[in-house]
Amino acid sequence: MKKPVIVTAGATAVLLTIGLAVAAQAQRGATPPRTPAAQAASAYNGPRSPDGKPDLNGIWQVLSTAHWNLEAHSAIEGVPAGLSLVEGGTIPYQPWALAKRNENFQNRLTADPLRKCYMPGVPRATYLPFPFEITQTPKHIGIAYEFAHTTRTIFLDGTPHMEDLDFWIGDARGRWEGDTLVVDTVSLGDRTWFDQAGNFHSDALKVVERLTPIDASHINYEATLEDAKVFTRPWKMSMIIYRRLEKNLELLDYECAEHVYQKLFKRPAGKP
Repeated sequence: MKKPVIVTAGATAVLLTIGLAVAAQAQRGATPPRTPAAQAASAYNGPRSPDGKPDLNGIWQVLSTAHWNLEAHSAIEGVPAGLSLVEGGTIPYQPWALAKRNENFQNRLTADPLRKCYMPGVPRATYLPFPFEITQTPKHIGIAYEFAHTTRTIFLDGTPHMEDLDFWIGDARGRWEGDTLVVDTVSLGDRTWFDQAGNFHSDALKVVERLTPIDASHINYEATLEDAKVFTRPWKMSMIIYRRLEKNLELLDYECAEHVYQKLFKRPAGKP
């Protein structure tokens, strides 16, 4: 017969202390332990395209706080609080680059390239607070973003990257590894940010994205970023992409150029 477990007053106090410590840690903004989505997900059993690949056709959207800040942050006016989406918690900047990021943050209301209506770049285009539409074929995947009519083509036909070019949205080549779409993107230039908080990169940035469908309505998204000019090592972000299921859903227009025109040329009332 098993002996009964006896909890003494001292043990109760220890357990209570541990519980209070965990609660206090959570209140200070520490990221609670969570099972990664990719590990928690079962094998994909959703719809497939005629060539047997997971069918990604449709309109999707990320619902995280990555657009405002990839790292953990408190709420401020117009910005919701969020946990870090970066593996390890923080982006591994070189010392000079961390100082530059902090400078960007102080000037973010005017310095963010998105406020000049530039295309968002990769991977930022994925997690803007706007939907995007995927059109999938055996040799190409097209992505149309609602923000400023931005488009992206991922070539699956085995052609090599073009050289010595500079694209806002990069030069993307994709391949399937089982049910995971792997996308290598280069030629991204140095004029885009990763978020509104000023996280940035140089023209040496290379991005490897992994899109792994969990089911018909969820994709586990991971992006590994490498830039030896700015970071001390490659680093990874991850989040979930959700399929939009509303009736009669379609991409609408976000004409960012009109906002820039108003800011630059519209005079306040009563002034010449």
